[in-house]
Amino acid sequence: MLRNRVPCAAIASGLALLLGSTALVAVPGVAAAQQIQGGVVQRILVQGNERIEQSTVVSYLPVSPGEQIDSARADLALKALFRTDLFSDVKIDFQNGDLIITVVENPIINRVIFEGNSGLKEDKLRDEVTVRPRGIFTRAKVQGDVSRIVELYRRSGRISATVTPQIIELPQKRVDLIFKIDEGPKSGILSVNFLGNKAFGDNDLRDVVVTEETRWFKFFSNNANYDPDRLEYDKEQLRKHYRNRGYYDFRVSSAVAELAPDKNGFVVTYTLDEGPRYKFGKISVETELQKLDKDVLVSLVPIRSGGTYQDEAIEQSTDALTFAAGAAGFAFVDVRPRYTPDREKGVVDVTFQVAEGPRVYVDRIDIVGNTQTLDYVIRREMSVVEGDAYNRALVDRSKRQVRSLGFFKEVDITEVPGSAPDRTALQVKVEEQPTGELSFSAGYSSVDQLVLDLGITQRNFRGRGQDVRARVSVGSLRQQLDFSFTEPRFLGRDVSAGIDLYGYRYDLSEFSAYKTTTYGTTLRANFPLSIDSRGAVRYTLRSDDIEIDSLLCGAGGGFSSALCDQVGTFVTSLVGYGGRLDRRNDYLNPTRGFYVDFNQDVAGLGGDVNFLRTDLEAAWFYGFTKDLILSVTGSTGYVMGWGGDSVRINDRYYRGGLTFRGFETAGIGPRESSAFRADALGGKLYAIGTVELTVPTFLPEQYGIKAALFSDVGTLGKLDKEDKLYRAGDVDCLVPSSGTDAAGNSIPNLAVPGTRNQCIRDDLSLRASAGVSVFWKSPMGPIRFDFSRVLAKEDYDKTETFRFSTSTRF
Repeated sequence: MLRNRVPCAAIASGLALLLGSTALVAVPGVAAAQQIQGGVVQRILVQGNERIEQSTVVSYLPVSPGEQIDSARADLALKALFRTDLFSDVKIDFQNGDLIITVVENPIINRVIFEGNSGLKEDKLRDEVTVRPRGIFTRAKVQGDVSRIVELYRRSGRISATVTPQIIELPQKRVDLIFKIDEGPKSGILSVNFLGNKAFGDNDLRDVVVTEETRWFKFFSNNANYDPDRLEYDKEQLRKHYRNRGYYDFRVSSAVAELAPDKNGFVVTYTLDEGPRYKFGKISVETELQKLDKDVLVSLVPIRSGGTYQDEAIEQSTDALTFAAGAAGFAFVDVRPRYTPDREKGVVDVTFQVAEGPRVYVDRIDIVGNTQTLDYVIRREMSVVEGDAYNRALVDRSKRQVRSLGFFKEVDITEVPGSAPDRTALQVKVEEQPTGELSFSAGYSSVDQLVLDLGITQRNFRGRGQDVRARVSVGSLRQQLDFSFTEPRFLGRDVSAGIDLYGYRYDLSEFSAYKTTTYGTTLRANFPLSIDSRGAVRYTLRSDDIEIDSLLCGAGGGFSSALCDQVGTFVTSLVGYGGRLDRRNDYLNPTRGFYVDFNQDVAGLGGDVNFLRTDLEAAWFYGFTKDLILSVTGSTGYVMGWGGDSVRINDRYYRGGLTFRGFETAGIGPRESSAFRADALGGKLYAIGTVELTVPTFLPEQYGIKAALFSDVGTLGKLDKEDKLYRAGDVDCLVPSSGTDAAGNSIPNLAVPGTRNQCIRDDLSLRASAGVSVFWKSPMGPIRFDFSRVLAKEDYDKTETFRFSTSTRF
């Protein structure tokens, strides 16, 4: 329980002196020092000290026994003791060879307490102040902390907040320090007005500035209150808006916030001077760089004469020229645009001056911010090493490669001065993120089909960049047990190698009438082909056991040989290879570029199954803004049997669910239908295209909610010919019975072998869907919601309108 509060006069002559000038306490000591008569110090005596040892006080003095003392040295001693912040008052006297130091110790802070704060959490206030429990109490520190707290409230929109420090005396020279806060009302924005604007309306400009008018429904917004610093930011946003639309002469004449007469908020007014609209005139480059031709540099500038003047285009051109110079090995190149406006013609001529800099070498590379990942894991992704010539292109590529590891939330590479003028150091600053993943996914279909999945992985095992996965997945469709290990630098080379051991059971009886149990292993390797491409090889050996209910394939079961002939255990020996060309600007969140992925697998080098499978996938990305990104993705695949084999049902393609939104798992493609069942048969050929546009949600970024509009278009089909024909012993699915026997049992109506099975539908027609995907970085992990509407389908396809999935990382 707190003791009774006492006036600050009990400590350092009152609360007024608490926030007053520290010079007041130094005056007595200075006066005493000036009256000292010189002499030799025989002894040093310390008086008034309670907690601080005499030897500690003596250690701060610039004089020792046996040395001369005079007023100047006494003054130095006085100042040295005050600089320690240990004392609120110090006096120095010299009598008969004794140097007498009389001190008044500053109290020790027992607790720091905040009262009256409701708008700001206590943790935020504690982070702002410098005083701490068990620290030394000084008036200067308290005064500074009061100013910091007031400033913090001012930035949160509470202009009238006041802070009063109070102290409570405790035994043993200790005090509790209390900051008593009167937050006052939050200063809202009654209106945001613009004067002088003709090209853009007030509503358009209100979308440009950050400051928002206070409205009852904007309870999530942090910008609907008055902040002087925000007005300065708004002026810069207005300048960017106008100058990126041709208004080269634009300026903000004033930004004024006036308190309303009833003091219930502020009226913010921006006075603008738009000026005329300009176009780009002559574009030229002047360079001292001997390695680059001036005409080549001009061709790299993304500006053309006659286009609307834009500051952003100038910045992009500066970056392009700097990048070109960096690719030639020049660091710290100074690219400066020179503007020549012609107000009569309404054009701005721009000349880019590229100054030649010295050739710079990388002195050292420092890795900071990695608490789990070992340094060498990051260094081996760098395309430059110590001693190399500085190359801007390789530095940018190194940043993309480190980000592509997926271990870090942020990656930043900056240049710092090296040990010599021709040396530079690179600082790679990373912010780690969780690399383990505990995943859970669920899907809800139009036929109330619930799908659950659970797994665990670690993509940065022991901080060595190794990928280890030990997963047990249990769901209504799949039960899986697998172990996977990947070494990204096998034998110290740029070769990724790994092994997979797995066993799983798929129950597709609700979709395709069969169950499969598989055990197998895969050995794989991945290696570079060029700067932007990699190749891969793999070998798989697995055993597949396919089951179909004997009642369905027995006499009168009604299933054709297309399904029933698949029953049994088969061994697959498969060799595969592939390649990937990746020219995206960011491997995790691309806004520019494309990738192409090709893979081919050959089964039949041993084992019981012969087939050739070819897959191709490509994607292209274009970002209009950071929140408006267009992506176009296409994928296709074809599998064919060889050596007289047809493609088995578990080696065919199945699409739907997450691979074709709007349709169930295995929801499209060939299907065998009867009066009681409709089972997917899979297809040998598929082709799917996706157009997706990431759109802004206009929600605060800290909510972590993103959305995208999508449309999926594609097809799946093309069974082997023999799978579409009746075989000997097949029951005619259209005429299931030809009567009964003497015992009253139904006699199945056998089909004519070699005729087409009319119950198997295999149409390579286009399917299409469209919808919205919502992505949420929730506290328990990323969640995805897909809302779909089917635009084109066959009558035997299985559709769904909603699906969600989630995973939790650690």
